[in-house]
Amino acid sequence: MALRIYTVIIDAQDPKRLAEFWSQALGYRIAYEEGADVAIEKPNDDRVPAILFQVVPERKVVKNRLHFDLAPDDQKAEVERLQKLGAKEVDIGQRDVTWVVMADPEGNEFCVLTAR
Repeated sequence: MALRIYTVIIDAQDPKRLAEFWSQALGYRIAYEEGADVAIEKPNDDRVPAILFQVVPERKVVKNRLHFDLAPDDQKAEVERLQKLGAKEVDIGQRDVTWVVMADPEGNEFCVLTAR
């Protein structure tokens, strides 16, 4: 049986805002909008799952149980670029680590790794 992840769903209060942030962060494009929900996808690559931002009424209140690890060519430059897009560095209790923990505009944590 062949099985693959087709879409990753992220709950959001403002799906459009998060879709715009993540599409710019990852170099994805807006694939479609349905009601308040917005999906983004990597252009010309259907092997990579789409990301769907679905509207929910409640705010995020706890640390994510799933997050993205992003592998840039230049960690410092990428952190600065993501901050300009609206991300913030956050402290979730990490100690002396080589990655930078950040949060998107709605507080969803993700990590920016060292160059790989």
